[in-house]
Amino acid sequence: MGFNQEYFIKTLKELIDIDSTTGQYQEIQDYIVKKLNEFGCDYEITHKGGVIVKLGNDKDPLCVTAHFDDIGLMVRKINPDGTLNVCSVGGLYPFYSVGENVRIYTRENKIYTGIICRIPNSIHVSEEELRNTLPDFRTNVCIILDKDVKTKEQTEALGIRTGDVIALYPRFELQNGYIKSRFIDDKFADAILLAFLKQMKDEKIKLPRKVYFYFAAYEEIGHGTTYMPNDIKDMIAIDIAPIGPDQTSDEHKVSIFAKDSRFPYHYHLTNELKEVAEANNIDYVIDIFTPHYGTDCDGSVMAGYDIRHAAFGTGTLNSHGYERTHIDGIKNTYNLLMAYLTKKL
Repeated sequence: MGFNQEYFIKTLKELIDIDSTTGQYQEIQDYIVKKLNEFGCDYEITHKGGVIVKLGNDKDPLCVTAHFDDIGLMVRKINPDGTLNVCSVGGLYPFYSVGENVRIYTRENKIYTGIICRIPNSIHVSEEELRNTLPDFRTNVCIILDKDVKTKEQTEALGIRTGDVIALYPRFELQNGYIKSRFIDDKFADAILLAFLKQMKDEKIKLPRKVYFYFAAYEEIGHGTTYMPNDIKDMIAIDIAPIGPDQTSDEHKVSIFAKDSRFPYHYHLTNELKEVAEANNIDYVIDIFTPHYGTDCDGSVMAGYDIRHAAFGTGTLNSHGYERTHIDGIKNTYNLLMAYLTKKL
């Protein structure tokens, strides 16, 4: 049967539609747990948030990780005019945010909508200022609520406070094989793991080694997998492969990571992935991602685990913005995962 594209797209859209700014994990974690129960999986829910699925036997334990947290914003303070001053959660930058619709989640479970605006916000009356200044969350970007509020006190009366979490609308679209949306990073990888588990169940696939699937909740701020089961020997992160002028990554291919901004990936494990890709005619490239990139493998290595680590994923445009990839790159990523996990030891 192989890669189930229809199931993958459906699952990806459902995942993307769930707001999950880092720290706001309960709804998406519940979604994943529901899927795992449907598949009859054995799993552990970590105390801080995250799900670890246990597959295979007891040989040569490997962890495959994908994260379900998104970059987003948080209310820093309420301005005198009732607008919201905000700060970034994860690597969300103002120039990738202005003009986007948002949902604000209060700690009393109220939800409000709004829009991210420049201050001032109209090119017709403030052209010079808007052209000559970069957007900055601290000074000239705010959220205007979709409510008739004009003062700090009116906004506070809604229950909005400092520390409330803010999620951007994802705007998912599929056109001619191209997937366009916020938060392809890293919900494409979550959907791949769930599609893999469905195929395992449907085709009664047996893995030759012990495998953990780790759905992590805090990758965007660096500590998604700083806790892991102690028997893990190898770790593979599935994450986006950013495309840029100095990159080999391509939306139609899977990238195998040689190095990120912290350090090189394990030489021999990376070679194993390369050899499996070549043996199975998988369209791949090897790429390096600097100066601002890392995966959950980095957190596990820095936490002191004695593991080999590697990473791969689909080539993706506009990382941490309105991202785009192609179903071909997704298929190549899926096929590499399947080929590696089912190869003989």
